[in-house]
Amino acid sequence: MIPQAVLFDCDGVLVDSEPATFDLIQAEFARHGLHKEIPELEEAFIGATMERVAEWGRAHGADLPEGWIDAYYETLYARLREGTELMPGIPQLLARLDAVGIPFAVGSNGRMAKMEATLGQHPTIRARLEGLLFSGQDLGCPKPAPDLYIKAARALGAEPSACVVIEDSPTGARAAKSAGMRCLGYAPQGPNPRLEAEGAELFSDMRQVPRLIGLDP
Repeated sequence: MIPQAVLFDCDGVLVDSEPATFDLIQAEFARHGLHKEIPELEEAFIGATMERVAEWGRAHGADLPEGWIDAYYETLYARLREGTELMPGIPQLLARLDAVGIPFAVGSNGRMAKMEATLGQHPTIRARLEGLLFSGQDLGCPKPAPDLYIKAARALGAEPSACVVIEDSPTGARAAKSAGMRCLGYAPQGPNPRLEAEGAELFSDMRQVPRLIGLDP
């Protein structure tokens, strides 16, 4: 069934921001006495809020000071503004959705300022999303709660059960499932059992999405 709307996560789905994010988390943890490899950090934090990151870091021995989250974001935004690419195939996918009249929006656990730092580098894409960026942190309803995606669906005038979510994290997939939405799990690096365990239908290339949502045979 062709969906009434498509809802996107942002980091790792629309924009390639996760390498810079995890590089900085690793460096910051090390600076405060906790040395971890990036795969372990990705396993723990993809889709998580920075509050969760700070809580985990302190529990594992990082001596993170008061105000660390805000200082982290300030450094991260500066890095992201140096250049954050769109994920492969995103411009073409959004153009296809526009062409057939399927609306789309973004639901991210990141702050609005982070989305502006990344998507703002791509004016054509950013213009298509005016008024359609929803931040779980800013709205007080981060994933895995379903509220963020329900708010995004209602903003588009779509029934939650008729929406498709595109996610790359188990946290986001759980939010989609709780919202009663079909979830496509973006796994460009190959099998992702944790994402699949949350009910996501795995795919590896944005060019597959039109077929998966019924636009192509």
